[in-house]
Amino acid sequence: MSDAAQPTAAEVRAAADAVKTALDRHLQAVERRTGDDDPAVSDAFNALAAAAEVYDELLYDRYDEVTPFEIPAAEDSLPPYAGPEEPHAVSVLIRRDYAVAEPARLLAQAQRLADLDPDGQDGATGTVAAAAGAGVHAALGMVFGEYEADEIASRHKEFGLEEGDSTLWVSAVEELPEPGEWLGAPFDEADPAMVVCRFDVSSVFDEEDELDGDLDDVVPERA
Repeated sequence: MSDAAQPTAAEVRAAADAVKTALDRHLQAVERRTGDDDPAVSDAFNALAAAAEVYDELLYDRYDEVTPFEIPAAEDSLPPYAGPEEPHAVSVLIRRDYAVAEPARLLAQAQRLADLDPDGQDGATGTVAAAAGAGVHAALGMVFGEYEADEIASRHKEFGLEEGDSTLWVSAVEELPEPGEWLGAPFDEADPAMVVCRFDVSSVFDEEDELDGDLDDVVPERA
């Protein structure tokens, strides 16, 4: 950035003052909140996040320095909850990512399943054995078809998998869908505004903990 485009010291100071003001307003909103979903707290949080982001950018542009903390930007948070106050039904949406870190271990697990069921599944003789030798794609189908998702999550290393990010959304729905109604596209109607709560797991939180020391990341999030 050229000197002409750099923010002035006064602009940086004004941004710092804006953070202080936003911080005071956030604390006041928290002290006066009327419940867990008080919109005043959410608004104050978003204002503090925006002010901190502006200050951080100006501080870096002017002095090549950064702040020792990070407040999630407003766009990274869930939108205000727009679902029923007392949901009578919920959808639990789960995504877990894995890397196939050790294909040989995965294939060995598939082969063990084939050895335990030499006559095949569902009466199809040789189906399991054939799948076990068909490569990683078929082995994944066998393993995830045999074990529950929670069991794979707790034993993923046994299957040659490495955990990536995961998220769980508890989303309100107006009424329980008819059987089979959404099976063709189960995640198409995921509406962040209907999320009652969510829980995220990521190694990035561990990295931030190492950098921030005593600052803890709040993984559960409410809109």
